[in-house]
Amino acid sequence: MPGFPGFDCSEFPGTAEMTWLKANTNLAWCGYYLGPAPSHSSTSWMGQRAALKAAGWGVAPLYVGQQINGPGRHNVSGPQGSTDGLETVRLLQADGFDPGTCVYLDLEDGPPFVAPRTDYVMGWIAAVRAGRFQAGVYCSHGFAVNVHALDSVARIWAYKVDTTDRHPFPGVNFPDLHPTGSGYPGAFIWQLGQNCQLNLPGAPLLSPLVDLDSALTPDPGAG
Repeated sequence: MPGFPGFDCSEFPGTAEMTWLKANTNLAWCGYYLGPAPSHSSTSWMGQRAALKAAGWGVAPLYVGQQINGPGRHNVSGPQGSTDGLETVRLLQADGFDPGTCVYLDLEDGPPFVAPRTDYVMGWIAAVRAGRFQAGVYCSHGFAVNVHALDSVARIWAYKVDTTDRHPFPGVNFPDLHPTGSGYPGAFIWQLGQNCQLNLPGAPLLSPLVDLDSALTPDPGAG
């Protein structure tokens, strides 16, 4: 059984671009970056939820939290997880997301999944659930099983890609592979392409690079 194709990119592509993609491709849903967040300062997606839902898009909100390594902020602790979880709830409520929506904590770096990152994730999940939302985690397929061992209910958005280099992706039929292809059988979403340069003749100017995904449902943020 196939999945449902979607995409995410750090900056909102624009209304004209989203309208074209909905009318001319098989994309069913999009990632939606809440901001500002600790490791994602842009607010370009904020305020777009209602219009995207009215246009038929599934919407999966993402919160790019504290990171262990690499770009972004690095205050990784249980108390900070609680603080960031409360801020996630505030951003969701400000943009009109329904209670029960699943929001994904974006962990950009790889394994190991150990303390204090486990403490941070647990604090974030608890605060999100206390705010009446569902919690998910975007993470490497290499430690997705460990996230589920920590919290068996959290939805997993696992990334496993062939390359992180910029590369072209032609055509309007996007991958709809089942998320188990991520290498983790419990995945709800699989990010299967990163830094893809879309080649869409006739389309308005799109964000230069997108990540391609496939989910179990056409609206992986829905409760």
